[in-house]
This record gives sequence, structure tokens and C-alpha cells, in this order.
Amino acid sequence: MAGRRPLPTKLHKLHGNPGKRPLNTEEPQPRAGIPECPSHLDALAKEEWNRIVPELELSGLLSQVDRAALAAYCQSWSRWVDAEEKIQMTGPVIKTNKGYPIQNPYLGIANTALEHMRKFLIEFGMSPASRSKLRVTIKDSEEEDPLAEFLRPNTQQRGPN
Repeated sequence: MAGRRPLPTKLHKLHGNPGKRPLNTEEPQPRAGIPECPSHLDALAKEEWNRIVPELELSGLLSQVDRAALAAYCQSWSRWVDAEEKIQMTGPVIKTNKGYPIQNPYLGIANTALEHMRKFLIEFGMSPASRSKLRVTIKDSEEEDPLAEFLRPNTQQRGPN
């Protein structure tokens, strides 16, 4: 399919539907919520998962089916950080056994991981440019859930009915 990829309806609404095109009312709506962090992620990827998931959940942009994409983003983050640390130790150019200068292989790994991260950042609205196109109402984490407030036992003394 040629042309620009269509946005999910939820993101299209957040953009404000500037073109006033008809929205797909039959688009599947995955269950909102926080997916479980995959056990195969390394420690740094899990740290990134724990950092970013609450923010995405507050924005209403996270669903149960986003697990794989989010895991791929987090693992790309980890690879990028690891490669960048190794580049800092050895430099962007290294010498072969025969003394010829070549690009550090970690530079290619870092660049590939960075490109993968960029794609996932856009998908989740986590880059400045993609975020500037969204309009969301962020839930205040201190705000009381109306249902929980209603169901809470009343601690005030009630007079006779």
C-alpha cells in the first residue's frame, strides 16, 4: 500500500482530525491497561519499561496488546545505551589487527538501535514532534476514582432516618 500509514482512530482523535476525514468507527479497540513486562528483557530494558509504562498509561495510550512493541522499544533502548558506553570507551574509529582505521562496530549497533527506538517513540507518541500533534487529558494520579469514592464506607455518623 503506497502512501502514509493510517493512524489508529484514537491517535487520529488526539490529533484533532484536522482534515475532517471520516474516522473508522469499526476499528478494533484493544483492552486498555498495563501489559506484563516480559521476563526476557535485560535489566536496563526492564528499568526503561518501569520508567515509561506509567507515563504511557496516564496518557491513555497503552493497551494490553502493546506488550511486544513496548518490549522491542525497551530492548532497543538497552542496546543503544550499551553500544554508546562501549563507543565512549573505544571511540568511533578503531584499528584493525593490521593497523587500518575502521568504524567501530558498536557505532553500527548504536545507530540501528537508535533507529528502532525512533520508530517506536513515534508509534507511542513519545517524541517531541509526535507528542506535539496529540491532545490528551492526563489523569491526575492523586485524583480519587469516583467509583472507589462511592463504594467507600461512609465514616460520618448518620442520624436516624
